[in-house]
Amino acid sequence: MSKIFKHIVLLSLFFLPLLAFSQEAAKTDKEQQPKTTRAQRKEAKKMWKEKRRNERAEKKKIKEHHKRIQTKEVRKRMKKDRKTAIRNNEHKREFFLKRWFSKKQKV
Repeated sequence: MSKIFKHIVLLSLFFLPLLAFSQEAAKTDKEQQPKTTRAQRKEAKKMWKEKRRNERAEKKKIKEHHKRIQTKEVRKRMKKDRKTAIRNNEHKREFFLKRWFSKKQKV
């Protein structure tokens, strides 16, 4: 038992300096990062918001264009399919009257 204990102590002594070096390296990485002022952070945030607003507007334009080129029947079908998909993803059943009076599918 004492032999195993000696081995564990020796191994821990060998690995102790490695832990100290890794902690020093982490400190130097933080120090090397450029310090940003409040004005720079504010400007970066403003640019990010503007970019995000533009991306969202572009996505909305594409979606509206896709919707506009569909016929009325297709839009109705898309809406119905979207509602069905949401209901299925939430693991909810159809309204009970609809289930009772719908045609049963043959398996």
